[in-house]
Amino acid sequence: MTLSDVLKPGLDVLFCGINPGLMSASRGRHFARPGNRFWPALHLSGFTPRRFDPSEQDELLDLGLGITNLVARPSARADELTAEELRAGGERLTEVAREHRPRFVAVVGVTAYRTAFGRKAAKVGPQPEPIASSRLWLLPNPSGLNAHYRLADLAELFGELRSEVAQTG
Repeated sequence: MTLSDVLKPGLDVLFCGINPGLMSASRGRHFARPGNRFWPALHLSGFTPRRFDPSEQDELLDLGLGITNLVARPSARADELTAEELRAGGERLTEVAREHRPRFVAVVGVTAYRTAFGRKAAKVGPQPEPIASSRLWLLPNPSGLNAHYRLADLAELFGELRSEVAQTG
């Protein structure tokens, strides 16, 4: 099963995950695994007025937020994806951004972004190059498997993006 994008034209931020995990794919919801920190980080950073459940993902559209993935194929771990899949996903993401014109695209997954776009030295935060006409921001993967970042760290980094979105509104 593939996940449908949460998407409409003119969003403030389009969040782009790496690919659906097996639980997300089976439930038809983005970031559905209980240990995933996307939804708590989104709330703690001020993007949402409360912590949303993955079943409420479509309500993000009313807040100017959306979700897509680089790769549609579900897997247990992101490191199961091939470089070719990630590069094709980067091309697809560029087309989605060109068509829907979000103000910002935020890729949540540093290693996947580096591979998809050939930016080996990319670091978390704003990126110098846009994606289509959208400003590009890089955030850590919120998966519970990413032990490099605590929830508080993720919330702070998501909050930096939220502040930039508010300042350029």
